[in-house]
Amino acid sequence: MKVRLPDGQTREVTVEHPTVEEVLVALGINPLEVFVSRGGRLIPEDTVVGDDDELTVIRFVHGG
Repeated sequence: MKVRLPDGQTREVTVEHPTVEEVLVALGINPLEVFVSRGGRLIPEDTVVGDDDELTVIRFVHGG
């Protein structure tokens, strides 16, 4: 599957029946620091994704 990272790079990830969380961990991204979208819609980290999916990782910024 293709994963577009917040810095604009695209990576190919091959994991059998992964969840969004497993994909993020494989890429070294903390799941608590990002949102992930598929087809323009946000998806939860327990969503199972497939080889044909294209995911976009969106880093959010918060302050106090």
